[in-house]
Amino acid sequence: QVTLAESGGGLVQPGGSLRLSCAASTGIFSTYTMAWYRQAPGEQRELVARIFSGGSLNYADSVKGRFTISRDNAKKTVYLQMNSLKPEDTAVYYCYAYRSGYTYWGQGTQVTVSS
Repeated sequence: QVTLAESGGGLVQPGGSLRLSCAASTGIFSTYTMAWYRQAPGEQRELVARIFSGGSLNYADSVKGRFTISRDNAKKTVYLQMNSLKPEDTAVYYCYAYRSGYTYWGQGTQVTVSS
C-alpha cells in the first residue's frame, strides 16, 4: 500500500507560479512511475505530466513549456513546478503512482488561477 500526500495548492493570479509536492510512503519510490493529473469541474481527469523511474518525461500539450515535473528519490517526493499559470489551469491536481499493475492516487490539492 502506498500513501500519497499532496501539498502546495492555492490561489494564484494569472501569470503566477506554484509548486506542488507529493510525498510517498513507500520504500521503493524510485521504481514507481509518478504523475500529476488534474480535474476541472465538469471535466474528466486528465494527465498533466508523468515521470518514469528511468527519468523519461511526458507532458500534456496544454502545459508544455510552462510546467516541469521532477522527482527526488531520496525524499520520495515528486514535484510539479507550474509557471505562467492561466485561468484554465484551475483544477484539483492529483498525484498518481504506478508500479507492476498497481495504481495509487492522492487526495488532491486545489489550484485556482484567478485575478
